[in-house]
Amino acid sequence: MTTQEVAARYHELAQEEKWFQIQDEFFSDDVKSTDPAHSPYLGYAEGRANVRKKGEEFIAKITAGHRAYTSAPIVSGNHFAVARETDITLQDFGRVQMNQIMMYEVKNGKIISEQFFY
Repeated sequence: MTTQEVAARYHELAQEEKWFQIQDEFFSDDVKSTDPAHSPYLGYAEGRANVRKKGEEFIAKITAGHRAYTSAPIVSGNHFAVARETDITLQDFGRVQMNQIMMYEVKNGKIISEQFFY
């Protein structure tokens, strides 16, 4: 699949909040996931299983979801990016509104890295 095709399918699944299905379909075995160094919520994970665990641990902290929005992807070369806005209540943090850019790198039809900016 091309980066454009991966981004299009990603967008379909993101609109349905199917984040783990995105991982199952597109994440490479050695995928890397990076949050900002200052993030109080998440950090860095490498490898499909560890990235999955990172996501599961974050989801487990959500006590209420108030709003979620993911933009259509912008594709350039082997990368695509989306804007993501969420309004959620997190255990230990309370209600949090996050506005972020999520950037992905694709190689051979698989996502090899995801990076979050917020």
